Amino acid sequence: MAGTDASRLVPAGAAAGAAPAVVLVDPQLGENIGMAARAMHNCGLADLRLVRPRDGWPNDSAVAAASGADCVLEKARLFDTTEDAIKDLQRVYAATARSRDMTKTTLAPRRAAAEMRAFAATGGRSGVLFGPEAKGLTNDDVALADAVLTVPLNPGFSSLNLAHAVLVVGYEWLHAAADAPPPGLTAPKSTRPATKEELIGLFEHLEGELDACGFLRVAGKRPYMVRNLRNIFQRAGLTDQEVRTLRGVIAALTGGRKGPTG
Repeated sequence: MAGTDASRLVPAGAAAGAAPAVVLVDPQLGENIGMAARAMHNCGLADLRLVRPRDGWPNDSAVAAASGADCVLEKARLFDTTEDAIKDLQRVYAATARSRDMTKTTLAPRRAAAEMRAFAATGGRSGVLFGPEAKGLTNDDVALADAVLTVPLNPGFSSLNLAHAVLVVGYEWLHAAADAPPPGLTAPKSTRPATKEELIGLFEHLEGELDACGFLRVAGKRPYMVRNLRNIFQRAGLTDQEVRTLRGVIAALTGGRKGPTG
């Protein structure tokens, strides 16, 4: 659909400090990455993060499909893991149309966009995970998210093209009102919401100690139990201070394993 007015162009990254990151996990086709970048630029989004693109990066097909959104592609960052791609973020949404065997808050894009706007107003950083075209996000990726983002469509045919999904989320972000953030918990100025890097550090600390004590000894059940544990802490909305406290608790409890001295 034509209608671009260059005189009113919003520069890519003009609101990069507030706008959510778009994280494409295992994208398959360069064309889909390019079209997703175009959708981002349509909505003033600029932070594109790519996790293991199948056809490599940079990709000429992505540039051709971006149709002028080169500025988004040029700043795209490449990551080996989803954890690395989100470690600086404090709130993450997993875009998926499939039901999951997890207890997660599920939001439509409009509500998620309002939340991200309100969170950005406090200085928080958010991001949205999008999975590969054929299968979508894995359960392990969804477990890293604070909430699931689902577009309310025809339940008999709800799967979206990758670029379409990015456009829907970007559109709602662009038009979300940020003047009156919904009421919520306030934290002291000395603390802040924990980043995903801090949370993943907590997860790995706890899981390592549970491996050591034998709690996760059943190999077949371990992935499911780990996802359940991660979901519990994701729902808690921990601050950086709370993460440090929990890690101190884990260290104190496991220190007793050495047995009495003297």
